[in-house]
This record gives sequence, C-alpha cells and structure tokens, in this order.
Amino acid sequence: MTQYNNPYGQQYVYGQPTANQFQQPAEKAYGWNDTITEDAREYIILPEGDYDFVVESFERQHFAGSDKMPPCPKAILKIRIISSDGKVAYIQHQLLLHSRVEYRLSEFFTSIGMKKKGQPLQMNWTKVPGSHGRCKLGVRQYNGNTYNEIRQFYPAPEPGQIPNGNSYTPGSF
Repeated sequence: MTQYNNPYGQQYVYGQPTANQFQQPAEKAYGWNDTITEDAREYIILPEGDYDFVVESFERQHFAGSDKMPPCPKAILKIRIISSDGKVAYIQHQLLLHSRVEYRLSEFFTSIGMKKKGQPLQMNWTKVPGSHGRCKLGVRQYNGNTYNEIRQFYPAPEPGQIPNGNSYTPGSF
C-alpha cells in the first residue's frame, strides 16, 4: 500500500488515516508473472474551492509550442489534494518555463514558500517534490469529461501569520 503525508502530519492510504505517520513501503519492480493485490485508485472530482496540496513529483518535459506560445521547457507536476472529508485527488498541473507566463512560475514558487514577494528566485526544482501550499481548485469540462484543475496558487503565509490573514505571536496572548 502506498502512504502519503499531508502538510499537517496526517497520513492517508487512499483516503484512510493510518497509525504510522512516516513509514513508506519499499518499492519494487514486478516480474511479468507476479501477483498484484492493490485496487485501482478511484478517480475523484473534488468540488471547487480552496485546498491544501502536496507536490508528489514532477517531470521535466518539452513543450512543442502552439499558436500562442513558442517552444520551451515545461514541468509536469503531480499534485495530491486531500479534502476535509479525507478524499484524495491527484491532479497533473503543467508549468511552462517561459517569460510570457513567468507570473505563474512566481505564483507556484511563492505558494510553496520558496519565493518571497519582490525578490528574485533561482528555481530549484530538486526541492519541489514534497513541498506543500494552498490552491484554488476548479472543475472543467473537456471532450465530455469532467476534470479538476488548479486555477490559482495562494501565497504561503509569512512566519507568524495565520492563513486567513490575521497575525499572531507564538506564545503570547
């Protein structure tokens, strides 16, 4: 079974809390005639709204270009979102590495706490897996199918700030 941790230390196995918070199963390659026991993941569509996310992994790919965007590198992020009722949804989100959409790169890296407003950032993709933040999730229809998509990444709260915008000083009242 594959286990995942959300940013608050809770662990889930496809939406079910488990007792052991940090244990990760050993990965292995299967032989052609091995037996598999795990069920397929349920495809979940979450309602539109604001959610915490964790970046599971990313792939480096190349965008071939389109009418609106020239060819450039792109990152395909595999993002895990856990709803308040414990359902787990996986979303693939692409980021194009081009000056026309630099604001999207900035939005993402600000969300995971790597970029500070008004300061330049040298993107460090090796630190992206395992990072977490908050996003606005939407629902879209395409070719008769329904999908979740990330519409916006929210900035990470500054140290000493509660995500709703209120400030506090730890240890004082």
